[in-house]
Amino acid sequence: MNSLIEENYLKALFNLSNSKGEVNVNELSKRLEIKMPTVTSMMKKLSEKKLVLYESYKPLRLTEKGKKEAAIVIRKHRLTEMFLVQKMGFGWEDVHPIAEQVEHIQSPLFFDKMDELLGFPKLDPHGSPIPDKNGKVIWKEFNKLSECKSGDTIKLTAVINTSGEFLKFLNSRELSLGLKLKIKSVEPFDKTMIVSYGKRPSETLSHTVCERLLVEKI
Repeated sequence: MNSLIEENYLKALFNLSNSKGEVNVNELSKRLEIKMPTVTSMMKKLSEKKLVLYESYKPLRLTEKGKKEAAIVIRKHRLTEMFLVQKMGFGWEDVHPIAEQVEHIQSPLFFDKMDELLGFPKLDPHGSPIPDKNGKVIWKEFNKLSECKSGDTIKLTAVINTSGEFLKFLNSRELSLGLKLKIKSVEPFDKTMIVSYGKRPSETLSHTVCERLLVEKI
């Protein structure tokens, strides 16, 4: 059984390594806001437990065992977020800090029951995939809204940034997952987009916002 701190390291490594499979110590240090010597010490410990491939001055990689254990922590986190939204009425902007605490409960039966009560969801409230009980994750490729062009009709499928501030901003613009948007124009200079959706015939979205929204064309 891994400690709470070890689980946080594994989860951070998993999230950072999704695109390229490896992470350097400096990246991990910044993500966790922990000094590099402390991070290095933990990597040595996780290496001894066969969870991380660690060599001095080389990128870090999770072993298959490490990937599975990290995915299980993420499963518990994302199931908790979905439960809080669907069953308890929390807003999607409020669930992350609660799930950070619940994810460390060491009871597979507890989370399997939560999964059952939710109807075995594949995605969390922010559109991220929920790993299954074996740690398998089914990834689906989406485009960033910023990559779309004028005239496209798209559906909002996920958010990259799940900070409370960003999600509150989306709430204020009535932007939610599953929403269909029509891109009316894209400003060539700064990539600002004018979009229409719902009862909003014209809404301006900055390039920063568009970079954080994942969509699929319809």
